[in-house]
Amino acid sequence: MIGSIYSRQRCPECGGSLKDDGKTGLYCPNHNSQKASSYFVKFKGVYKNFFHYDSARRFLEGIRYKEDEGTFDLRDYQAGNPLGFSTLSEKWLKVKSGEIKTNIITARHYQNLKNYIQTAQNFFSNTTIKNIQYGELEDFKDSLRVGAKTTSNYMSCLHQFFTWVWKREKKSFRQYEFPEFPECKFTLGFRNVIDKDTQEAILDEVWNISHHLNPKIYLAIRWLATYISIRPRELLSLKEGHIDTGNGYFLFPHPKEKRYKAVPLLDEDVETLKSFPPALPNLHFFRHKPAKGQRVFKEGAPFGQDLLRRYWKRACKNLGITDVDLYGGTRHSSARALRKHFSPEEIKRATMHSTNKAFERYFQIESDDVRMIYAKSSGKEKHPKELKDVCTTFAPLSGA
Repeated sequence: MIGSIYSRQRCPECGGSLKDDGKTGLYCPNHNSQKASSYFVKFKGVYKNFFHYDSARRFLEGIRYKEDEGTFDLRDYQAGNPLGFSTLSEKWLKVKSGEIKTNIITARHYQNLKNYIQTAQNFFSNTTIKNIQYGELEDFKDSLRVGAKTTSNYMSCLHQFFTWVWKREKKSFRQYEFPEFPECKFTLGFRNVIDKDTQEAILDEVWNISHHLNPKIYLAIRWLATYISIRPRELLSLKEGHIDTGNGYFLFPHPKEKRYKAVPLLDEDVETLKSFPPALPNLHFFRHKPAKGQRVFKEGAPFGQDLLRRYWKRACKNLGITDVDLYGGTRHSSARALRKHFSPEEIKRATMHSTNKAFERYFQIESDDVRMIYAKSSGKEKHPKELKDVCTTFAPLSGA
């Protein structure tokens, strides 16, 4: 049989090795009264010390059983526990961090995953990943002191991690089943929405308080209310090279849906875009321009994630409007108002929640339909008359 129990001790009378009798311990063959008091098991690269013979024997029998059923894995017994939760999850985080460079995930998404995993590391420590099943996952879920939606995010992150581990170890894990995950039920809260007249009043106020500093603040917020398929983070990531004024499209190579997305533009917005001086393709379209008496923002720096939200809130405050956030007041409000003009399926197509494959097959037909919907969500037929005048105040930049 593979593996045996040994002792580093010698017979004090003859100096000979002590042999395992297979029942009660290790003895000197020539002096039966001399018995070992410390032991170690040697089995296919595994070396483990014991102070009691019964413990060593049970361990050897268990590891032989694993060998017979095909589940023996030397890494389960190596120093550093290479199959431990903390060890493997650190490797997974390193893989995910590499996805930031290829734009598969954003830096913010990675930070969220890191926070979730670090919480799980504190709970599971370096428990062997194969020993974490439904019960352990449910205990982790119950230990969280967060809302239902955040709990779901934690468990979704763990599911991604376990999926990666099972793909990575599919040969050595063939005798193990992928763990069942506890169900996480939650109900998303509803955002407050407004009618189109209120939305237009807020947009007018945004223009009044921001156009002298940078007309692109107003444009960004109005376009969120018009092009209901674009999320704020996507819009602010837009580069000059992703704007096709010749055919009239915004191009998003890496949207949240993880597929190529092209958003058709209204003619008035194409003309507005043409009013801006040309710039290098790698520059963010939504970037700061120099302004008299303002040194807060560096010229050419991209808009921060909170800039649009701050101006939206300020405009709402000036008009005495409360409890309406940027997302709800633009995209959600516009989509709801469109129910008066289009069917839910048509609006869904305009929001691009459904597949985008039809875009390549029916380029002109699909784009015209979506432009018609965007024309309704735009509200006004034209931008403020002064918009084209302030567009020309942007100086072309020679570099990023």
